[in-house]
Amino acid sequence: MPRLFWKFFTTIWLTMAATVGVIFLLVNFLQGVPFARELDEERRAIALTLTANVLARDGADTATHFVRTSEETLPAGLAISKTATAGACAVPKTVDTRFVLKDGVCYRISLPVRVALTFDNLGPFIPWLAILISSTISAGALARYLIRPVVHLRDGLSALAHGRFDFRIGDKMAGRKDEVTALAHDFDSSAARLQELQDAQQRLFHDVSHELRSPLSRLQAAVGVLRQSPAKLGAMLDRMDREVERLDALVGEVLTLARLTAGSGLPLKTHTLDVIELLNEILGDAAFEAQARDVSITTSVEGAFRAEVEGELIYRALENVVRNAVKYTAEHSRISVACEAATDRLKICVTDQGPGVRRDELERIFQPFSRGNEAVPRGGYGLGLAITRQAIERHGGRVHASLPNAGGLAITLELPRRPTPYGSADDQASRDFT
Repeated sequence: MPRLFWKFFTTIWLTMAATVGVIFLLVNFLQGVPFARELDEERRAIALTLTANVLARDGADTATHFVRTSEETLPAGLAISKTATAGACAVPKTVDTRFVLKDGVCYRISLPVRVALTFDNLGPFIPWLAILISSTISAGALARYLIRPVVHLRDGLSALAHGRFDFRIGDKMAGRKDEVTALAHDFDSSAARLQELQDAQQRLFHDVSHELRSPLSRLQAAVGVLRQSPAKLGAMLDRMDREVERLDALVGEVLTLARLTAGSGLPLKTHTLDVIELLNEILGDAAFEAQARDVSITTSVEGAFRAEVEGELIYRALENVVRNAVKYTAEHSRISVACEAATDRLKICVTDQGPGVRRDELERIFQPFSRGNEAVPRGGYGLGLAITRQAIERHGGRVHASLPNAGGLAITLELPRRPTPYGSADDQASRDFT
C-alpha cells in the first residue's frame, strides 16, 4: 500500500478509536452501567442465598421444588445434595456453595463452577474489541476510498510522463461525484488536449516536409539543368528565385502559425484601432489585384468599430480571408463583403463564387495544409484559414464556414470589442482544431 494510505488509515483509525473509547468510558463510568458479568454474578448470589433460606426454613422438599421452579424461569444451575457427615456444615460458605443444617442433616447447595476463561469473563473487554474491529474496518474503507483516486491520478501522470497521452482515469472513479472526480475529468481534458497537440505536431511535421519537398525538388532540377546547359542561366535563375520566394512564404506562414499556437496562453499586446477601417484598406488592395481576373468586390461596410485588438493578428486574419476569396472565386464573378456591428461584437461575412467545398469539409479547411478536394490549385499552402481562426479565437471570437444557396463559400468572422480569455467555455465548443 502507498505511504499516503497508511497515513490516512492511522489518522482515521486513531480518531475513531479515541472517539468511541471516550464515549464508552463516559457511558460506563459516569452513568454506572454494569457489565453483563457483574449482573450475572449478582443473580447467582441471590439465587443461592434464597435457596439456602428456603431450605433452612421449610425443608429439603420445599427447597427442591423452589429450585425446580426457579430453573424454569431463571436458570442458574442450582443443585442440592446431602453431605456424608453433619460436621461438613461447619465449612465456611463460598461464592458458589452454601451448607445448611436441617433436621440433623447437612445439605450442600452449589452452583456450577465458572471456567476461568469464558465468554462472560471477557465481558469488560468486548466493547474494546468491538471498537478495535469496527474502527479498523472503517478506517481501512475510508482510507481506501480517499487513496484510490490519488493512485489513479499518479498512474495517469506517470503515463503522461512516458508519452501515453491516450491514458484516461475518469472512467475509474466508480460513480463518485466530488472534487476528486472533477480533478480526474480535468486530467482527462488535459490529456486529450496534449494528445491533440501531439497529433497536430506530427501532422504539421508531415505536411511541412511534404510542402517543402516540391520547391526543393524544383530547385534541384534547376541546378541540374544549369550544370548540363549553362546557357539557360537566366531562365533557371528566375525559376530558382520563384521557388525561393515560395519557400520563404511557406516558412513565414509556418512561423506565424507556430507563434499563434505557442502563444495561445500568453496575453495579447492590444491597442485600440478601427477594425472596419482596417478592413476597408485590405479590400482596396484586394480590389486592385482582383481586376486581373475581372473580379469585382461589392461591400456593405460602413461606420466604425473601435476595438481592443492586436493589430498584426487581426490584419493577417482579415487579409487571409479576403485574399482566399479573390484567389478561389470564379473569373468574371463577384465577391461580397458585409459587416454587422453590434454594441460589443462585429460580424464580417465574406462570400465568393468559387467551387466551394463539400459540407463535410467545412471544418477541415481550417486545419493547417488543408484545402477542399474540389479547390482549384492557385498557389498557397492551406495555412491562411488556420491562421485566421487562431488569430480570431485568441481574441475570444469565432470563425466558421458555410455554403450559400447560390454556391461558393462564405466565411464568417465574429470579433468582440474587447478580448475575452482564450479557451473560455463559450469559445471552446467551436474550437475543433489545434
